[in-house]
Amino acid sequence: MLSCVRKNRQVVVPPMSGYDSGVHLLDGKYVVVSTDPCIGVPEDWFGWLLINYAASDVALFGAKPEFCTINLLGPKSTTLKTLQAAMLQTCQAADELDMAVVTGHTGTYGGLSKLVGVCTAYGTVTPEKLITPGDAKPGDAILCTQPIGLETIVNFSIMHKSLAQRLFGAEQTRELATQVNLQSCVREALLLAKVGGVHAMHDATEGGFVSALNELAEASELGFGVDFEEIPIPPEVNKLQEWFRLSDEQVLAMSSTGTIMVAVDAQAREKVVNTLAKKGFSAYFLGEFTKNKNRLLLRSNKEMAFPKTAHDPYGMILSGCV
Repeated sequence: MLSCVRKNRQVVVPPMSGYDSGVHLLDGKYVVVSTDPCIGVPEDWFGWLLINYAASDVALFGAKPEFCTINLLGPKSTTLKTLQAAMLQTCQAADELDMAVVTGHTGTYGGLSKLVGVCTAYGTVTPEKLITPGDAKPGDAILCTQPIGLETIVNFSIMHKSLAQRLFGAEQTRELATQVNLQSCVREALLLAKVGGVHAMHDATEGGFVSALNELAEASELGFGVDFEEIPIPPEVNKLQEWFRLSDEQVLAMSSTGTIMVAVDAQAREKVVNTLAKKGFSAYFLGEFTKNKNRLLLRSNKEMAFPKTAHDPYGMILSGCV
């Protein structure tokens, strides 16, 4: 699908599978660019998520998100009040990250059934500070920064409150509903980018842990081994697994926006953990990347093949359909 993209000598990182940002050269610096849609999310967080989805991808390449463009597209029935509310949320989110909104487009169209936002974010980084998914090294430890499926259980708690209370309990549902801000990894990514020994990063969005780890391995031409028992899976995810009859592979593929998979030099493990802990961020080591290209999952002391493809149950779960 990407074979039609014309090569340009100033494009350092062109469109590639597994790379959520592109990079081009401008006046001796690298400009990191990412674009993302926002649709079907909690209404009160629409603008915040719109900004942070794209900004997170820029930060994962080691660049601070500095500027963005915004598209707000709705069905013909969309009211001015709805568009104004979404834009206010968007501007507030951009201000939180010290990003400037440069331009954009707003319109209503007959072919749409719900509000859609698209944000393109960009920032600069010096060439030696650029981090890409293809920079993992053999022997690097595999770090996970947040529990798997956190995005899914948070959004489920907001959009299906009654069922969430039944499955998780009323108090935990209320608590989860306040944690939408964990669906951004801008601050963690920029913090990690400054630590020596952090070689590659990828967020666990669509396809979750499965897609993120496979794409890191593919981009870096490596294999890996991970221990299932070390993967941080919240009890609420287990509740959803039981209710929706999900396989373990679907759990590992559960959309986890805000969670970062990181390739860390073995000598830098302690420094990375301490750096994250000082800012209140967690760190879970799950295994390591290997020179041989086997992708293995260790469970109950038995090795098995890691899932090749991700079957993300996010859409089914958020629809509430069993």
